[in-house]
Amino acid sequence: MHPATWHRPAAAGGLLPALSGWAGGTALQLTQPALWPWWTYALALAVGAGVVTVIAHSSRGMRALVRHGCLLLAVAALAFASVGLRAVAFQARSMPAALEGRDLLVTGVVATMPQRGSNGIRFQLLVESALADALPVRVPPRIQLGWYGTAGGLALGGETRPEPREEAVWAGERWRMVVRLKAPHGNSNPHGFDYELWLWEHSVQATGYVREGAGRFVPLRLGQTGRHPVEWLRQSVRQRIDARLPNAAQAGWISALVTGDQNAIDRADWDLFRATGVSHLMSISGLHVTMFAWLAATLTAAAWRRSRRLCLRLPAQHAALIGGPALALAYAVFSGWGVPSQRTIVMLLVICLLRLSGRTWPWPMVWLLAAVAVLLTDPWALLQAGFWLSFIAVGVLFASDDGAAQAPLWGRLRALLREQWVITLALTPLVLLLFGQVSLVGFAANLVAIPWVTLLVTPLAVLGVVVAPGWDLAALAIAALAGYLGWLAQLPYATVSVAAAPWGVAAAGVLAGLLVVMRLPAPLRLAGVALAIPVLFWQPPRPVAGQFDLLAADVGQGNAVLLRTARHALLYDAGPRYSRDSDAGHRVLLPLLRALGVAPDLLLLSHGDSDHVGGAASVLAMHPGAELLASLEPEHGLWALRPGRRCEAGQRWHWDGVEFTVLHPQPSDYRTPGSKPNALSCVLRVRAAAAAGQPAAAALLAGDIESAQELRLVSQGADLGADLLLVPHHGSKTSSSAVFLDAVGPRVALVQSGYRNRFGHPAAAPMARYAERGIAVFDSPHCGAMVWRSDEPAVVSCHRLARPRYWQHRDPVRSRF
Repeated sequence: MHPATWHRPAAAGGLLPALSGWAGGTALQLTQPALWPWWTYALALAVGAGVVTVIAHSSRGMRALVRHGCLLLAVAALAFASVGLRAVAFQARSMPAALEGRDLLVTGVVATMPQRGSNGIRFQLLVESALADALPVRVPPRIQLGWYGTAGGLALGGETRPEPREEAVWAGERWRMVVRLKAPHGNSNPHGFDYELWLWEHSVQATGYVREGAGRFVPLRLGQTGRHPVEWLRQSVRQRIDARLPNAAQAGWISALVTGDQNAIDRADWDLFRATGVSHLMSISGLHVTMFAWLAATLTAAAWRRSRRLCLRLPAQHAALIGGPALALAYAVFSGWGVPSQRTIVMLLVICLLRLSGRTWPWPMVWLLAAVAVLLTDPWALLQAGFWLSFIAVGVLFASDDGAAQAPLWGRLRALLREQWVITLALTPLVLLLFGQVSLVGFAANLVAIPWVTLLVTPLAVLGVVVAPGWDLAALAIAALAGYLGWLAQLPYATVSVAAAPWGVAAAGVLAGLLVVMRLPAPLRLAGVALAIPVLFWQPPRPVAGQFDLLAADVGQGNAVLLRTARHALLYDAGPRYSRDSDAGHRVLLPLLRALGVAPDLLLLSHGDSDHVGGAASVLAMHPGAELLASLEPEHGLWALRPGRRCEAGQRWHWDGVEFTVLHPQPSDYRTPGSKPNALSCVLRVRAAAAAGQPAAAALLAGDIESAQELRLVSQGADLGADLLLVPHHGSKTSSSAVFLDAVGPRVALVQSGYRNRFGHPAAAPMARYAERGIAVFDSPHCGAMVWRSDEPAVVSCHRLARPRYWQHRDPVRSRF
């Protein structure tokens, strides 16, 4: 077909509604709270295909507007149905609830390079068979496993020998091991990361851990299969990098750039990248792959022009359009073939194929076609921040292109500088919307870091795979870049954080960024500046004077409760530490506080157990103005980080008409020999001001006190009455005594516990006592983050249930909702 035919109104006009329909139908299906039966999607697929067929055969007799409208709806139905069928087929292989928590003997092949952590490794296993009590059972085909602790002895063909675990497990190996699995379940918090969607996108339908030495079976390596050779090669290269470079930080950067192992980078370095806006350069992101493709295309064209024979066979420009994406594809596959890389490769292939075909479509059509091509392979990309950042950046470059790419070298450098500035301005509102903060030094950082990493560090790092000294040179370049980024991060106001705005305000902010950078008249650009103001200065609503609200964050097994008054905030406990490099403060609480626009005035740590103070250091480091009140032992390290006070019964203060009272422990309790941390838990009662015609609502936060402390509070006549009770000790068997519940008399009770936690919290016996008294109990595994307001004391809002989606885990056996 001649390229000119693509400009005929019928062809171009039909393509636009078709592409729009596919994107719209995909987006609509992703809003479904639950999947329909498969036959409903099959029916919608048949109807959509039939309508498209009719339009294709009778388009001449239809008005253009009617034809385009019908085509849009028909293609939307096709997209909606096809994505729904894929989801139904995938969900049919989900983890059976009856097998959760049981010892299973599985045989499978390691499908990914193991990811190393401070307490073990994680890897994905393609299951070949599974046994429960010596009987075959069905488990999902792809599972994610953690193998924790030290590798005291791993069996290799019957021979046991000690070795580092990351060296003992290799991609492509077949293993037989005892594991315990559970359905994918992640924390559910406002503005938080959707871990269950991430697992869905990566085709993982069960997570669990290896039971080393469980029963009579020990983990047994059955041999190397030769499958997943790329993953095996990535692992061997990572091992060589570690052996070559003594500096762990520089080795981690190079491992991330060459093999895609982002876990090799320390958390402190990730904090540095976020502060300077260069995180995209250290993860194999869309921009990273695109820049690699650009470099590969440039080198391919330069080498091609050196041969007259090759140029006569194929123009150098066409060779670049083939070589660039081809080399980028090889790099993306070797670096882990992550979802962002897959999206980018699809986009690059679409654009390069269009250029090779000689078709010159308008840029909005090319942009939309690339987006739909990505959605065909990964419909759930629409819900990922990386998708929107990548495609809006590409759209901005398309729309603001001034043709400088064909200019001399100096003109191209000016164009690159302008493009970096345009992207920075255009994406700032979107970055604020998605992440709640933006780096003010990001432009200066990226101006140096993008060419430095793309043109120097990455080529040297890749060269090191063949010639090892390349890694030494790459390490020197990394050290220089780290010094520059560190200097920028120390500048005043290097980053700015804003509260998360509602979607309407946020959409206006994104539009503002586009208007500012587009080649438009000055009044429209000024309008864009005005539209950005609400995003930059948005403040979420706070309780009125005399009232307070309470948010029990979903941190897994641990406590973390945020209380807000009209102008103050208190954080009660800071959740658990998940590993040496990860804790609830860094992963859950800081993003939540940033999104809510909250800086806590006081951090109250009930006691020193790790599931209550694990995230405290992260919170205190980011909020230097927060005071510390705790029952920690005198030698606890947090006192050195932030001097504070011990909590003692009788302490009382008022914020904005709300009364805060510490009821436990007594000062003498700290002098009692052998007192357990649970017995010293700070018990806090918060009472709102009485409203017209209604009594004052109150909340009681009880930490991990047990029955002895509960009875003591009752016998002392403490004012325990409350509408809301944070269930003591996560609902353990040793707490929530009958006399205590009668004294408190709550309407609702909140349990902060982990899904299928090893302690069995909440236990059946105390939950029965709540049920006997008609107390509504909500727990974080089923509810996610829980929100309660003193002006509506009988109502608890569950984040997990506010906007349900079909990929989110719902426990069919234990669900209380």
